[in-house]
Amino acid sequence: MTNFVLVAGTWLGAWAWDEVAAELRAAGHGVHAVTLSGLAERQGLPAGQQTHVQDIVDEVERLDPRDVVLVGHSYAGVPVGQAAERIGDRLARVVFVDAMVPVAGESSLSGWPSEPVREAIAASGFWPPLTAPDYAGQDLTDEQIARIVNGSTPHPGATATEPAVLRGDLGALPATYIKCLRDGDEPMPVVAHLLKSDRWELIEMDTGHWPMFSRPRELARVLHESATRT
Repeated sequence: MTNFVLVAGTWLGAWAWDEVAAELRAAGHGVHAVTLSGLAERQGLPAGQQTHVQDIVDEVERLDPRDVVLVGHSYAGVPVGQAAERIGDRLARVVFVDAMVPVAGESSLSGWPSEPVREAIAASGFWPPLTAPDYAGQDLTDEQIARIVNGSTPHPGATATEPAVLRGDLGALPATYIKCLRDGDEPMPVVAHLLKSDRWELIEMDTGHWPMFSRPRELARVLHESATRT
């Protein structure tokens, strides 16, 4: 049995993993979905990027599991990558689901056109959720889009603008990167560089950026298979 700790990306909480979690539990795994501070049922709690890192580390230490596979989707790849360094020999593997990855000294918004997001954060302190039309072309049904939009909460802005803190080489960690091809068919350059490590593998999924909604069974299968390579 593997213990999966699942962390969803911007605007989302633990609820985003419900279908994937059910599939993994049916396969005999332990599953622990985390809602980061300031989001979903934890909305209103102050949060910076290191708060989110600590949320993940605290969950692992609270559960005290071994053979942990940390899974970070989208933005959550940044705190998950940092947390992976900090849980020591509990870590079996880290999985990035179409995710950003942490770069020492850089924020989540580094390296992509983010000026409108930065302006919104400066004005309100939050990264505003997307609206329904923004999810077009991402392999989602109208019902799935409505579920995401209705469940989203404003994302604490400081978590996206504060720099990552890494203690070592992320390429040295055992890692799987899942690239969702309908959100661009090539990994971002920093990920492409990490994939040169013999400890990293690339898995492609023909779906959009939110596979826990669009392809939950397939995503659960990929996660299950990743655990066998730990």
